[in-house]
Amino acid sequence: MERVPRHEFVEEHFRFRAYDDDPLPIGEGQTVSQPFMVAYMLEALEVTPEHHVLEVGTGTGYQAALLADLARDVITIERHGPLADAARRNLDRLGYRNVTVITGDGTQGWSEAAPYDRIIVAAAAPRVPPSQFEQLAEGGKLIVPVGSTELQEVLLVEKKDGRPLTRQLEGCRFVPLIGTEGFSPPR
Repeated sequence: MERVPRHEFVEEHFRFRAYDDDPLPIGEGQTVSQPFMVAYMLEALEVTPEHHVLEVGTGTGYQAALLADLARDVITIERHGPLADAARRNLDRLGYRNVTVITGDGTQGWSEAAPYDRIIVAAAAPRVPPSQFEQLAEGGKLIVPVGSTELQEVLLVEKKDGRPLTRQLEGCRFVPLIGTEGFSPPR
């Protein structure tokens, strides 16, 4: 986390708070996650240099940059076009070449590059998205906040013999994961 400049991924008027341990607004009703929670989830995921990783909820690219320093390569999906564009610009400007940013419905994962050794979801789902679990490699790990739109629990899911082995880790609060296998968009 020392190598990735979080201030490069937040709006200019929030840069003075970039290193506070708080989520910060990034536009489109989304936030860049609290540094503690990012570190907690990445540590639990145990990403290593040979891993092929899927990230759901790119935002402006901060966590994708952290993953890029840890993994072989990263596919990251963001449903908001302006945020995906900002992430592409940020990652390119900072020299991250092993990250591919996709604009789309991350609840369904990204089957074109599956299977993944690790999957990390940066938004709250009502349940573990079935498509994401299906795209997880045998022995792989998926970490996702699961619960209501107001309060969730971080779940770590390992794929063992094709079945989920799930551990509850930590209470949390994330923005909702919107899409086919997530929550419905607000009306």
